[in-house]
Amino acid sequence: MSTFNGLVAEFPEIRVDFFRHHADRRPPLACFLSHIHSDHLAGLESLRSPFVYCSPATREMLLRLERFPCRINYAKGILEARVQRYKHLKNLLKPLPLETPTVLELEPGNHIQVALFNANHCPGAVMFLFEGNGKAVLYTGDIRSEPWFVNAIARSPALIEYSFGLKTLDTVYLDTSFTEDLTFPPKSEGIRELLEKVSKYPKDTIFHFQAWTYGYEDVWIALSKALDTKIHVDEYKLSMYASLVARDSASKFGAQYHISSEAAGLMGFMCGNTFHSGCLTIDNDVRLHSCEKGNYCQTVLSSPVVRIQPVITRLPGGQEIAEVGVGGGGDDLNRDAELDYLTPAEIETLIELICDDEDLPDDLKEQIRRFLVHATAGGRKVPLDLERAEFGENDEIKLSSAFQAIAKKTKLIREKPPTNATDDQALPTVITFPYSRHSSYHELCHLLEALKPRDVWPCTVDVRDWLERDISIEGIFGKYCSGDVFRHDEVMRERAKAIHVGDVNNESQVTTASASSSLPYSLPNGSQPFVDGTIQSIANIPSQVMDQGEADVQMQEEDSFVESPMIEESYLACFEDSQQSELSEMGYEARLNAFRAAINNSSNGTYREISLLSTTDNHSKPEPELGSK
Repeated sequence: MSTFNGLVAEFPEIRVDFFRHHADRRPPLACFLSHIHSDHLAGLESLRSPFVYCSPATREMLLRLERFPCRINYAKGILEARVQRYKHLKNLLKPLPLETPTVLELEPGNHIQVALFNANHCPGAVMFLFEGNGKAVLYTGDIRSEPWFVNAIARSPALIEYSFGLKTLDTVYLDTSFTEDLTFPPKSEGIRELLEKVSKYPKDTIFHFQAWTYGYEDVWIALSKALDTKIHVDEYKLSMYASLVARDSASKFGAQYHISSEAAGLMGFMCGNTFHSGCLTIDNDVRLHSCEKGNYCQTVLSSPVVRIQPVITRLPGGQEIAEVGVGGGGDDLNRDAELDYLTPAEIETLIELICDDEDLPDDLKEQIRRFLVHATAGGRKVPLDLERAEFGENDEIKLSSAFQAIAKKTKLIREKPPTNATDDQALPTVITFPYSRHSSYHELCHLLEALKPRDVWPCTVDVRDWLERDISIEGIFGKYCSGDVFRHDEVMRERAKAIHVGDVNNESQVTTASASSSLPYSLPNGSQPFVDGTIQSIANIPSQVMDQGEADVQMQEEDSFVESPMIEESYLACFEDSQQSELSEMGYEARLNAFRAAINNSSNGTYREISLLSTTDNHSKPEPELGSK
């Protein structure tokens, strides 16, 4: 999940992938959107200016993207859903061609040059090369920098000056979703493994592939060809991908053209007077399905089904690291509800409602509290595991149902996929294959080695974990950079002083959640990353990877400390400031550090200093309702 705040130090007049207002900055003169995954859209729903530059595919898909933001009606104890699209951005979204340097005038006499490059992540996803005033930076967004990808980028005409050392990038703003020493098989290898596995099943086997977000289109195309069957999807998915096929509006019989490379394979194309269909269909009488969870078609519901699930990678011992939404995306391919961004004051009110609900166990209440605090810290919306159909005629749902949905996201409650047996009992009913949409650490190093920038700024950071494990940009990427000053390391050192971390190598027995993470699993010291709206709690990985059931037991054991009276007292102390105040990132971290220190002091007998904290932070105001003046 991206933690980037949208600010590019070299070009303070622009914002990238984060569109909320910064109180200490003037409004941007231009905005840039790398792709449509939800963790890169924060604040975009209320943007009224300036222009937003993106790829053509991102523009077309964003205008059709459906999100269902929910606001809490505290008086009635319900969630109210509002259908939200981004159609109001039609005149603000400005598509730019790929690999074509384009000069933009931000204001009279102030120009910036930008070039877009395919990011190998999902349809429309791009990197941005910004140049101007003697500065040059590359913002990667979310990328999968496989070897072929790096080779292609290095010889791109718009980047060849930097890859051959004629010029030097000042900074690469890098997708650091993964920084552990793990190897990811190439996407092509993952697809090969999948095709090999499905070929062993009888010809009438029904498969279901849960494509929960954008980025698995190549898997669809390969499976459809190998199994000689189309793929059943719902009408919403079909309409999203249909947006990638356009027609010359000047002629009734104008030629089709495809906005992304996947479009023809997914939606079909015209060759002369003949239409060649793509692999996606709304007909459910097929062998391969990607229909929406919670709204499965009759074929999936009534037949023995073999589930296909992607994983990130496999460890040397064969253990699998599951794909649980790392790096963003949530359930973007489905029309799920999401909880609107909450201010700290609103969280306090919501916590009171949670405490008054007698139907929820205490440990669940505590998990939901922590979930909301950490999710809100990033300034982004909270994805709920609620289908749009669950809301009633008045677009309302009981708050308790929403709590249960949040609990699913915290992994206290898990939906086990059906394990219907196939005709051949020797074959598994769940097929896994490695297919990461984000780069491994080694792939990131390969990219940096090709570009040799002066500095690297990470776009996905778990602050607490980086401090505790003494992770630094110089330590993990320094040898691939041409400079010796790393701004992010300086910021982290100042942050460590400000929150009095103390001995960052102290291995506490307390398990807590971070505001964001670079991993889809817990770290060796037992800390608990927060990934894409999901709190993970599997400790001692990669040395030991548990299956889903073992992880459930582990979480219950690790969360046993929440029954301590001191935890409640310490936690509520984090919210003693004015009902009208807003928490900054620094204020959030300082309070969270005090809370964790209190837990540590009460649980394992070792004392950690708790410094005096300021209880107010008035640098921002609650964001107005959508459409207000």
